[in-house]
Amino acid sequence: MKSLLLGLFVAVSLVAGPAGAQTAPNTLGKIKAAKAINVAFSTDSLPFSFVGPDNQPAGYSIDICKRVIAQVGRAVGEPNLKVNWMPGSVTERLQMVASGRADLECANTTQTLARLGSVDFSNLIFVDGGGFLVTVASPINGLADLSGKKIAVLAGTTTETRLRDTLKRRLVNANVVTINNANDGVAMLESGSVDAYAGDKIKLVGLAAQAKDPKKLAMLAEDLSIEPYGLALPRGDAALRLEVNRALTQVYMGGEIETIFANWLGKLGRPSSLLAAMYLLNSIPD
Repeated sequence: MKSLLLGLFVAVSLVAGPAGAQTAPNTLGKIKAAKAINVAFSTDSLPFSFVGPDNQPAGYSIDICKRVIAQVGRAVGEPNLKVNWMPGSVTERLQMVASGRADLECANTTQTLARLGSVDFSNLIFVDGGGFLVTVASPINGLADLSGKKIAVLAGTTTETRLRDTLKRRLVNANVVTINNANDGVAMLESGSVDAYAGDKIKLVGLAAQAKDPKKLAMLAEDLSIEPYGLALPRGDAALRLEVNRALTQVYMGGEIETIFANWLGKLGRPSSLLAAMYLLNSIPD
């Protein structure tokens, strides 16, 4: 019996050995050694993450990320970290983080259970809703009016998934047209090649403001989805996540979030009660 138990113990040890040998990523150590941090961002997600007039990343999420990067620098003893900004689509950004090419992702990325299978997320940085942009002259007033119409949406986004699910559930026979650039959606809407453009509402507001004639575009009142944004992080790296959430808490509780919000979203008024609650609930006390 003892020999049998010993054999089983050895067998289990051999099976468990490789898994046990796996270690969590040490992103902070990597950043410290390189004295640099690789950050994935979106080039066309105004007002959250885009390329500004000076050809540098700008936006609500970028401003928050700069505070996060500063905290990471303090944590590793390198206050002047070099920041390597890495542009990409949402799919590309998440792949960068999952593969270790990027240490952090800063944009308007929705946290989902599916995405948590390959990356981790920080505490929330924003809560938005998905919606539809149409032309003022359009007869479309709601989702039901989109039957037989063409709807543009960014490929690989949660909006695309939820749009397809909603259309199927509501029995709306619309044609979904996937695109790779947000500005293309507005251009297609203006030209009449699509009848609506689906996306996160705040982002749609920013895109409409940059259109040839913003007054010719309108947002449908109907919500498509709720989109909780977070910063994507390497999966299983608790030490990095701690410093990122520490920085977010400092931004929320120290009042900097008011300045950041006013700078990028102030034209829309004060933060909603839902967003204000999100800031409070995503602050972690010492």
